Amino acid sequence: MRCPFCGNVDTQVKDSRPAEDNVAIRRRRFCPACSGRFTTYERVQLRDLVVVKSNGKREDFDRDKMARSIRIAMQKRAVEPDRIEQMISGIVRRLESTGETDIPSKAIGEIVMEALSRIDNVAYVRFASVYKNFQDADDFDKFVSELRPNNLPE
Repeated sequence: MRCPFCGNVDTQVKDSRPAEDNVAIRRRRFCPACSGRFTTYERVQLRDLVVVKSNGKREDFDRDKMARSIRIAMQKRAVEPDRIEQMISGIVRRLESTGETDIPSKAIGEIVMEALSRIDNVAYVRFASVYKNFQDADDFDKFVSELRPNNLPE
């Protein structure tokens, strides 16, 4: 592993332990060249996924990019970070287990929205507002009204 401080490729692992509900390994590393210390995370990757955008453009799936968008939607919500990380890992496992290497971005967005809807409705609406490209308050109103349970006639 290359040292992020000096670029030395000969770094040493000082400590390893399970992280993120045992789906990753956290490694504390030391660089003998500059004495820098840093942490890396190692995860199992079943296959290389490619995201197919709606315009046809293709790019490698980036777990961190998806996680950032989820964390932005979850900002200032009363949900534990471990639960968010479990959700992200579950989404990645679900994508990897489809058997497909090319995943449409629309499918990823739908899976993320489904997962968010089970954890926090506010985060779900926040994510949906970007994913579905809400343009004005009416878009929010229509979306939120679909979340509310139907009122039964008296």
